[in-house]
Amino acid sequence: MFTKILVANRGEIACRVIKTARKMGIATVAVYSDADRDAVHVEMADEAVHIGPSPAAESYLVPERIIAACKATGAEAVHPGYGFLSERASFCEALEKEGIVFIGPKPRAIRAMGDKIESKKFANAAKVSTVPGWLGVIENAVHAEKIAGEIGYPVMIKASAGGGGKGMRIAWSKAEVRDGFDRARSEAKSSFGDDRVFIEKFVVNPRHIEIQVLADAHGNALYLGERECSIQRRNQKIVEEAPSPFLDAKTRKAMGEQSVALARAVDYQSAGTVEFIVDSQKNFYFLEMNTRLQVEHPVTELVTGIDLVEQMIRIAAGEKLAIKQSDVKLNGWAVESRLYAEDPYRNFLPSIGRLTRYRPPEEGRFGEIVVRNDTGVTEGSEISMFYDPIVAKLCTWAPTRLAAIDAMSVALDSFVVDGIEHNMPFLAALMQHPRWREGLISTAFISEEYPDGFAPIVPDSEEKAVLASIATAVELLRRDRLDRLGGRLAPHSGVLKRDWVVKIGKDYLSASVIEGMISIPMELGLSIDGGKALMVTSDWRPGDLIWRGTVGDRRIAAQIRPVPNGLRIAWKGMSVTARAMLPRTAELERLMPEKVAPDTSKMLLCPMPGLVVSIAVAEGQEVKAGETLAVVEAMKMENVLRAERDLTVSKLKAKPGDSLAVDAVIMEFV
Repeated sequence: MFTKILVANRGEIACRVIKTARKMGIATVAVYSDADRDAVHVEMADEAVHIGPSPAAESYLVPERIIAACKATGAEAVHPGYGFLSERASFCEALEKEGIVFIGPKPRAIRAMGDKIESKKFANAAKVSTVPGWLGVIENAVHAEKIAGEIGYPVMIKASAGGGGKGMRIAWSKAEVRDGFDRARSEAKSSFGDDRVFIEKFVVNPRHIEIQVLADAHGNALYLGERECSIQRRNQKIVEEAPSPFLDAKTRKAMGEQSVALARAVDYQSAGTVEFIVDSQKNFYFLEMNTRLQVEHPVTELVTGIDLVEQMIRIAAGEKLAIKQSDVKLNGWAVESRLYAEDPYRNFLPSIGRLTRYRPPEEGRFGEIVVRNDTGVTEGSEISMFYDPIVAKLCTWAPTRLAAIDAMSVALDSFVVDGIEHNMPFLAALMQHPRWREGLISTAFISEEYPDGFAPIVPDSEEKAVLASIATAVELLRRDRLDRLGGRLAPHSGVLKRDWVVKIGKDYLSASVIEGMISIPMELGLSIDGGKALMVTSDWRPGDLIWRGTVGDRRIAAQIRPVPNGLRIAWKGMSVTARAMLPRTAELERLMPEKVAPDTSKMLLCPMPGLVVSIAVAEGQEVKAGETLAVVEAMKMENVLRAERDLTVSKLKAKPGDSLAVDAVIMEFV
């Protein structure tokens, strides 16, 4: 067994590998760029080596610097994590030449399966069911249009060396092929250093289901069940689960055996994932094989009890698999939510900045529930524009699927992140979505259910009663605390006031205290808008970020943050401003004028912090609705900004190469 390994990655996956290595008694070496000098993985490792500037192309993607770090520290092996150099055969060969072990498959398997074009050819030869497509070299956009027309629309344009949704576009018409081809090639070049793309038929409303495989150097191979990864946005996975609510035992076995056969055919030696698209009739088609550890591997670990990172290390060290196919049992259900630094209310555009608060839910087993959080940040960490926007992977396990989803809902409500925008409201809302809860999903789920993007969830009458109850309970404690401060001229609360008005958004609700006293823990009977009495209990104290308790028969975990004259309450995907006040104050508050937002309709604002890649128009130019105005790159994704209506450009305020903040003016119109 190795005594020291180097982790050639960053963020949560680097921390994940270090945890297992530490458990196995193996010393670890971290590498870091300028942007990651103070990162968590650097602190966790036994040693750390600086490898270059912040851009990945000048640090994490430079094999020579990784090898130099191995030599300097005496690391015997390298775990690549995912992304970066994890699927680059030349890196594996370079390590072998230096006598350093690559913790992953051999170069032949990486070349056969890691390249999407070659893997399709190999799968066809191995009689694995594949999606119709063009696997040869595509010369240019005109050639792409011809191929797409022959295959039939819609088609998927994908980077050959891609992954994580980068370099991937769906085209529904000839007009979309040219732009999609150019964008896919550009993203592929910047993200992977390889601008080759291929085109295949896009199966409408498929499920994305993948099989986890393990294979050693002694001819042993097995599969560890499947993961359902159909909840995607822009071809990037957001929520995964294991097992799939769709597969039956027969289909699972067939997919697993086919995956193992494919792994054996390329003499695969490590953990790998064979991805399939599955139609409504349970017909499955080979999509690609990821010759690395997947981002979503924790859900497989939770339902099988097998540490995949440990297995990768043991296989790389030459050990035989200690488990057989008959030993693999799927126990319970696991769900993973990817917490991204992106704004769900602005079409999920990237967000960067410092985590002024980062308080994940407590990890561990709680009765029949398990909570796990894989992360590479802590409070005070900086979310950089140079890397993927993933902040954490929150996982829950329970005996049943709905129990795991409900546990995830509570965990998300208990996860406090401030300083950046993030997709937690969307994830929390998704956990309540009836179609998701019933398992009636496909890769088109988000586009179908949120065609106009994600908007703030509007609470119904019962939910407003819960939010009003929380706001009233918090305000009663706040006033009671003020009354106990020494030196005040006159306590303004005095005896318990029983009549209140709570403003939720623009609605005013009456709140009456029927029974109980102000205390910690609190137990009050409240009537909201003349409704039946709700018993409110909580041990919340002023200053706590999470309000935990019960309102009627509902157990609640809600985040509360003070705002001027009220609270911001986040619960189950809802985020509302609530203000509890005395009736007379409410009368006067209704007379206050509303602040009017400034008119920005004649400006193109930068929707996220990013780099201006190109400006497609000139001053004085007339453009039509839908035409491209500019392209802005952020977190390795190129975002095309289009005209929302016919207009004329009056002034350009930015140029290619400019680094812009969110809402910076790119151009003005007349």
